[in-house]
Amino acid sequence: VFPSLAQAQASVANEVYQELGQPSIFLFCPTEYCSSLCSPSPSQSCYLLTIGQELLPGIGVIWTGPKVVSQELSATQLEEVEGVLRRRPVIWDNLYANDYDCRRVFLGPYMGRAPGLMSRLHGLLLNPNCELQANFIPIHTLGSWFRSELRSCAHADHAGMEIATALEDSQGSEEETYSPQDALELALHDWVAEINRQALEPGR
Repeated sequence: VFPSLAQAQASVANEVYQELGQPSIFLFCPTEYCSSLCSPSPSQSCYLLTIGQELLPGIGVIWTGPKVVSQELSATQLEEVEGVLRRRPVIWDNLYANDYDCRRVFLGPYMGRAPGLMSRLHGLLLNPNCELQANFIPIHTLGSWFRSELRSCAHADHAGMEIATALEDSQGSEEETYSPQDALELALHDWVAEINRQALEPGR
């Protein structure tokens, strides 16, 4: 019925999206969801070009970065993806995912994401470790990164000054530039406090 896989997927996604009343959050994960899966590159992929042209503009598109598990994300990479998809991508970040090797647990700070990325994103999802308790540092440091990004956006845009002021009031005066090491130390401090709090609960 369809001349290509991309046109078939876009048609089905568009129909479901419209049938649901065009919800504010509707995400589509393409078959080529990272640069390493694109041939020959994201900007020259016939599949992604078709998805960008055919998919309704209100539908968000998921992207994991250069690879399935991307060590780094840059504004240049995201600009290329935005150009071909005709929308800012929703990053599905697999930095901490360990479902492909459950012998490993990732406990380092959120890092490898260039400053100023937030303005190039439609959203960001974090795929965590399978083990719940192992995600305290990943999620805590992601929060520190997000606050830093939000402050940068707010200071760059005078309309967002209220957000920046509120963040500084609630978090204290922090450096605008995100520091993975500082974020890690803050997360460890709060994690120890949380462990001690749980240890004092009845029945522990």
